[in-house]
Amino acid sequence: MSQQTASFAAGCFWGVEARFRECPGVLDAVSGYMGGHKENPTYREVCSGDTGHAEAVQVTFDDELVSFGELLDLFFEMHNPTTLNRQGPDFGSQYRSAVFSHDEAQRAAAEQKISEIDASGKWSSPVVTEVKPADTFWRAEEYHQRYFEKNGGGYCHV
Repeated sequence: MSQQTASFAAGCFWGVEARFRECPGVLDAVSGYMGGHKENPTYREVCSGDTGHAEAVQVTFDDELVSFGELLDLFFEMHNPTTLNRQGPDFGSQYRSAVFSHDEAQRAAAEQKISEIDASGKWSSPVVTEVKPADTFWRAEEYHQRYFEKNGGGYCHV
């Protein structure tokens, strides 16, 4: 087994986490915050838009069972990557689309996938997904973890 980490933001993290958990080869998916400037932010602080964080999901996966490319495919299928700072009814920079790359290979793969999607004409607008180096991942409060398993419900916008 070769354990790897990937980090994605695609709007509300509840549905994103649940979708990644369903993927064979994903060992864990955790809701949290990434890409901001405040240490150990709270949900309320992130929702204010003042911390610069996105609601993100950190995925631990076995790359012998699922590739980073396959995770990228799932990521781009589960949200609209052409809406800036918005997914479904949720809006604000905390709901932006982002791939937080953990190494050069992830960065290159994400940028290549975005080019392919734009060239395909799948969307009438260009992809606005940010590709940035992963920084500190702050785990969200426990009531956000496995939210749909605990509370039922659908998948938000995904």
